[in-house]
Amino acid sequence: MSDPHGMAMVRGVLRPEQAEQRFTLAQHPPSAALAPFVDYHWIVRWDLRGEPDFEQTILPHPNVHLVFEEPEASIFGVVGGLFTRRLSGLGKALGVRFHPGGFHPFWGASIAQLTGQVVPAVRLFGPAVEHTRKMIMDLAADDLEMISHAEALLCAFMPEPDPAARHAADLVAMITGDPALRRVGQLSVASGLTSRSLQRLFASYVGVSPKWVMRRARLHEAAQRASGGEPVDWAELAADLGYADQAHLSRDFTATLGVSPTQYAR
Repeated sequence: MSDPHGMAMVRGVLRPEQAEQRFTLAQHPPSAALAPFVDYHWIVRWDLRGEPDFEQTILPHPNVHLVFEEPEASIFGVVGGLFTRRLSGLGKALGVRFHPGGFHPFWGASIAQLTGQVVPAVRLFGPAVEHTRKMIMDLAADDLEMISHAEALLCAFMPEPDPAARHAADLVAMITGDPALRRVGQLSVASGLTSRSLQRLFASYVGVSPKWVMRRARLHEAAQRASGGEPVDWAELAADLGYADQAHLSRDFTATLGVSPTQYAR
């Protein structure tokens, strides 16, 4: 394990300038054994004793998370809309963010079953997960100790690597890394898979459609630009992201985030 990196708020954490004043976020890479399945571990710590509760909103990515917190450990499927969590008092949480497709070998069934769902982790990992959670939540445990407990649990249930899971992760990375990929037909050509095969692969391994991933990647970019503190040429950004026009971007943004891009930027 290395020291924490990426301490700034990650893409998808809305209103990052407010978030940084209320909690800290650390990211750690997984061990080599878990790297085929796990993207990274994240640890959130907060101390709001004597202060008002804080509500943080996230624009989620197409990843499944295993989260150790109070009062139990849970598996969070991909969230279609916004995800909101209220923080109060003194606390912390450890999350394991799986690669898109990376949780499928552990789950052993279609990840679409988890989309929009929160499932108690005990259903998959049995009573061992509660013992692990208690060790992680020990206030004396530092980041690397917390991660070592989580990884020990996952290694005890280690599945065989699944080439289809790796392929799904690579396709999601292709989408998020190339703004020019705006239609499923383009992804079909780039991947060599038919549109129907892509739909089946994404439903089973990612839990959402390729089109959903494309749309969410565009919204992440728009939200990040809006919160960057610099003036935004919305018409130009809409064109860069493949929207028909600025109004199309504004409708999509407002439908998901609840406010227009210009309101969010203010």
